[in-house]
Formats: sequence, C-alpha cells, structure tokens
Amino acid sequence: MNQAFIALGTNIEPRKEHLRQALEILEANEAVRIQKRSSVYETAPVGYQDQSDFLNMVLEIQTSLSAMDLLFFCQQIEKELGRKRDIRFGPRTIDLDILTFNHENSTVERLIIPHPRMHERAFVLIPLAEIAPGFIIPVREKSVEAYLKELPESDKADVRLLETEI
Repeated sequence: MNQAFIALGTNIEPRKEHLRQALEILEANEAVRIQKRSSVYETAPVGYQDQSDFLNMVLEIQTSLSAMDLLFFCQQIEKELGRKRDIRFGPRTIDLDILTFNHENSTVERLIIPHPRMHERAFVLIPLAEIAPGFIIPVREKSVEAYLKELPESDKADVRLLETEI
C-alpha cells in the first residue's frame, strides 16, 4: 500500500457539501482508505483575490493506486463535482491536490511530488500539522511543524478553524 496526503479545497457554495461529496467518492473507492482527516478550516484566497473564502482540509490515505492513477482519480472527482479551470487560482467547486506520495520525489508533466508550494501555504500546513506534525516533507527534509513555525503570523491568521468534523 502507498501512503499519500491530499489537500481538499472549495469556495463555491455549497462548500461543505462539496467536501462531503468528495470524501464520499474517495471512501467508495476500494483502492483508497482514509486513515486520518483534519478539521475543516476557512481560509482567505491566495493569488486571485476576487473570490470567496475557501474551506480546506487534508487527508492521509492508504491506496493501492499508483501516483498517476491517484491523480487521475482526483481529477475525475473534480470533474464529477463540476470543477472548471477558467481562472488560475480562481473559484472552484472542489480541488484535490496530492501533497505527497510515499516519500517519492517526482516531476512529470502533470504531477510534481511533493507539491511544490505546500511548504509555503498556511492553508495546507495547518491542517496537515493537525494530523501529521512530525511528517518529514520529502526532498525538503524538514517537518511539517518546522515549516509551519517559519510562516509569518499574518499567513497563519488567515486560516480559521471552522469545524472539527464534516
């Protein structure tokens, strides 16, 4: 079995329902087992600002899928839930990003592992630190908790705990 961390995000209503639906689809796949799930956090948008706040969470999964098959499955979920890719970093019904896959380092056209900006984003690090604070980010060789401590307080303040369960 392979271990992966996946970040989920949504900022188009009904936001909680989009998270629930994505979780249900993941759980229905026999090749995927959710091991841990973070709380849900509400976060200000990053990059493109003219949009609503996001709901974000992180999952730890076990899967028999390869990294590319997991990517295709995540993109299938996004498509099924109406994801449109009109504006880079723009509004979305659901976004599933593979943060890490085992301790692999991969750079292929459609999948970079570990996620290239995960260590810079409070909306990823805060929920990830909730479920795996000591996890060492591959290639970077530093823990999630260590990266979180390095982020500016202003970045962390934009990430607010919304719900412990969804």
